[in-house]
Amino acid sequence: MSAADTRREILEVALELFSRSGFDAVSIRDICARVGIKESTVYYHFENKRAILEELRLRFEQTAGDLMRTLDAALREPLPREGVSMSAVSDIFFERYLMDDFCNGFMRLMDRERGQDADMRRLYEQWMFDEPLGYQASVFGALMRAGVLPQGDCAHLALKYYAPIFLICQRHLMGGPPGEAEKARFREAVGLHIGRFFRESIGG
Repeated sequence: MSAADTRREILEVALELFSRSGFDAVSIRDICARVGIKESTVYYHFENKRAILEELRLRFEQTAGDLMRTLDAALREPLPREGVSMSAVSDIFFERYLMDDFCNGFMRLMDRERGQDADMRRLYEQWMFDEPLGYQASVFGALMRAGVLPQGDCAHLALKYYAPIFLICQRHLMGGPPGEAEKARFREAVGLHIGRFFRESIGG
C-alpha cells in the first residue's frame, strides 16, 4: 500500500469510527487496529488524533464549498418554469452532499460532537442550516423574479421548503451510514414533498 493510500485509509477509518462512537471515545490504537498498521505509521502521517479530525474538517469544508459554488453557478442559468423540479439541487445537494459517503459521515460526526465542541456546532449550523437556507432563499428570489412563483418572503419560503427535507434527512440518512434502501426512501419522501410544495406554491 502506498503512503497516499495509507493516509487515505486512516482518514476513512477515523471518520467511520468518530461518526459512530464520538471523537473522544476513539483512540489512535483503535484506528490502527482497523487499518492494520502500527501506531508509528499514523504518527508519520498525522501529529495526533486532533490533526486527523482537522484534515477531515478541511476536506469537508472544501467539498461543501465547492458544491455550493456549483449550485450558485447553476442559479445564474436561465430558470425555465419546469426548472422547479430542482433537478440540479437533487443531483448536487441530495446525491453529492447529503448522500455522499464522506459528507454524510462528517455530518453525522458534526451532529454527534456539536453538543461539546463549539467548532463542530458552528460547522453544523453553517452547513446544515445557514448555507442551505441561504441558497434556497436565493433560488426562490430568482423564481419570483422570473414570474414562476408569486412575490413573497424568500426566507420564509426557504424555511417552509427545507424544514421537511431536514426532517426526512434525519430520519433516513443520519442514523448511521445509509444503505441503498434508506437512500431510496429518502429520495421518494423528498420527491413527494418537493412536488407538493411547488404545486401549492405556484397554485397559491
